[in-house]
Amino acid sequence: MSNDAALPTALLHELLALRNVLDETGAYIFCKDLQGRYTYVNQLVLDLFGRSREQVLGHEDSEFFDLERSSQLREHDQQVMRTGEPIEQEELNYVRETGEQRIYWTVKKPVRDPEGHIVGLCGISTDITERKRIEAQLAEQHQLLQTVLAHVDAHIYMKDDQRRFQYVNAKTAALFQRPAADIIGRRDIEVLKAETADALWDMDRQVFESGRPQSGEETIIDAEGRSSHYWTVKVPLKTEAGHRVLIGFSSDITELVRLREQLRQQSVTDSLTGLANRRHFVTTAETELSRTQRHQRRISLVLLDIDQFKAINDRHGHSVGDDALRALAEALRPLVRREDLLARVGGEEFAVLLPDTPLDAAALKAEQLRAAVQALRIPTPQGSQLQLSISLGVAQTGPSCDALTTLYATADRRLYRAKHLGRNQVCVEDASEPPAEFR
Repeated sequence: MSNDAALPTALLHELLALRNVLDETGAYIFCKDLQGRYTYVNQLVLDLFGRSREQVLGHEDSEFFDLERSSQLREHDQQVMRTGEPIEQEELNYVRETGEQRIYWTVKKPVRDPEGHIVGLCGISTDITERKRIEAQLAEQHQLLQTVLAHVDAHIYMKDDQRRFQYVNAKTAALFQRPAADIIGRRDIEVLKAETADALWDMDRQVFESGRPQSGEETIIDAEGRSSHYWTVKVPLKTEAGHRVLIGFSSDITELVRLREQLRQQSVTDSLTGLANRRHFVTTAETELSRTQRHQRRISLVLLDIDQFKAINDRHGHSVGDDALRALAEALRPLVRREDLLARVGGEEFAVLLPDTPLDAAALKAEQLRAAVQALRIPTPQGSQLQLSISLGVAQTGPSCDALTTLYATADRRLYRAKHLGRNQVCVEDASEPPAEFR
C-alpha cells in the first residue's frame, strides 16, 4: 500500500474501486509478463492458490499448477504472446497444492506497451468444473435414457396440444415407417391416415381437456388394411416454457386381442359345426325378444331335429354322424339372413331365430331348410350315401307366447308333432303331446 499512498486521492479511490470490482467478479483474473510471471491476480486466484499476493506476484505457474498435466495452460500463454491473437477455450488444470482437477473457460489476450509491442497477457478464467460434471452426468443419463427408449418394448412418443409430435422413439418411427426426423414437428394427420389420426386424437383430447392421465385400447390400420391393437397410457405434462404436451406409452396387444377374440368365438360357437352354440343362442334370443317387444314387432323361431339320428350313429358310426351334422350346418347357413341366428342347440337339434318375420314367412323358410337337407348326400365308409331328413316346428311371439321359454316350448312341441305326423315335414300348429317313442 506504500505505492498506493503516493497516488492522488481520486486515482487511489478509483484503483481501490476497480480492485474491489475485480475481486467480486466471480472469475479468476490475472496478468503475466513475457516470462510467464504473474503481474496481477485478483482475490479469487489467491484463494485458489492459498497464498498471499506477495507469494504469487512475480512467480510462475510451475509453483501453483502441475504443468505436466496442465500443459494447455502454458501452450495457450505462449500462443497468445507469440501470435498476438486472443484465444477463448476450455483449459484443464491441476492445482499443485491439492492435486484437484479444475476446468476453466478461459479468455486470454495479449498486453501491449505504448509502441504496440507485446509485453505479456491478461486472462479471465471462469470455473466450469461443476457445470462440466453436470453436463457429463446429464449426457450419461441422456445416453442411458435413449438406450432404454430405443430398446424398450413399447411405442413412446410426445405430442403437443396442436397435435404435433415432439418426440418419437425408434419403435414408433418404425411403426409409422418414417425416420424420426421426418415425424418430429409434424401433426399426426400429416403422418397417419386421417381416420387413424382422428381416432388416436380422441384419447389425446381427453388428456388435454381433463389434465389427467388416460388409458385404453387403440387401433392402428396400416397401408395394407391390417389392424394392430395397442394398450395405451397417456400422461399430461407442462414444459419449462409452459407448453402443454402429453407422453404416450403404447404396447402392442394385437396377439392378445386376437386370442381374446378367438376365445370369445369359442365361447359362443359350436366347435363341430361352427354355428352359434346354445348359450349364445339363448343370450341373443332374449335380447332380440326384448327389442321386438319394445317396437311391437313379431319374431319367429324354427326348431329342427334330424330324424332317427341315433340310428345313423348306430349303423354308420359317430364319425358319419359328425359328418352329417357338419353337412347340415353348411346346407342351412346360406339360407338364413344376416339378421337371423342359426345355432346348434342340442346333439342333433338346431334352431333358427327369425326377427321381424311373421309365422307364414317363417313356415316358408322352414320348408326351404327341410328341402335343402333332404337334398344332401353324406358318404359312408361302406361306399354308400346317407340321405338325411329333418322335422321342424315353427312358432311366433304373441300375447300368450312373449317369452323365450314359451316361444321355445311352442316350437319344440310342434317339432315333435311333425315327427308324430311322419317326420320330414314342417309343423306350425299345436296338437296333443306326441307319444314318447317320437321324442
